[in-house]
Amino acid sequence: MSSVTPAADGDPAARPLRKDAERNRARILAAAREVFAAQGLDAGFDEVARVAGVGVGTVYRRFPERRDLVEALFQEEVDAVVARAEEAAADPDPWRGLVGFLHWGAEAQAADRGLAQVLAAAGRGHERVASGRDRLAPAVDALVRHAQRAGVLRPDVSGLDIGIAVAMVGRVGGPDRARLRERYVTLVLDGLCLRRDAPTPLPQVAVGEDDLACVVEPVRRPR
Repeated sequence: MSSVTPAADGDPAARPLRKDAERNRARILAAAREVFAAQGLDAGFDEVARVAGVGVGTVYRRFPERRDLVEALFQEEVDAVVARAEEAAADPDPWRGLVGFLHWGAEAQAADRGLAQVLAAAGRGHERVASGRDRLAPAVDALVRHAQRAGVLRPDVSGLDIGIAVAMVGRVGGPDRARLRERYVTLVLDGLCLRRDAPTPLPQVAVGEDDLACVVEPVRRPR
């Protein structure tokens, strides 16, 4: 008898998989992670199949809807973002917590366009991803309140402002332009800070017109 492994994609009642089916599922998930990170969630299943080395029909059999694949890929990633926001909100130094979350969040979204889209848009994935996304807003709100009570964050800022700022900076440059994103996180933080004796020195990095264009159409990684 063939050994079986429990299925874990969009249908919780799915039958256990044979070894070969489980191998195909793992290859599809690995390929989708790569493709969605580089191209976003609207990338074609044919591209996922090509990278996985399987037929496109195999992708559709395992994940009949795009939301099934999103759920399987991003549940843990969304949970990790929530955990990071909660950790930042619990930091005894509220400004350090906020600064760390902005830097980390911008880099996480720059590295994975799919994750950025999941965090920004409802309707991506099923209940488990939606549940994680619903827990993120209160966690970021708690981070904001913590910093405001300490008198380090301007009082007219909301958690949504922080989310939008992270999403905007995450679109700057390609995955390898962390130094450029650091420049804009620094500018954002200076705008958020309630009191500062002088502007924070900006990272010295060359900025070109391509960097402006990528905010509209983010850089795609080479295949």
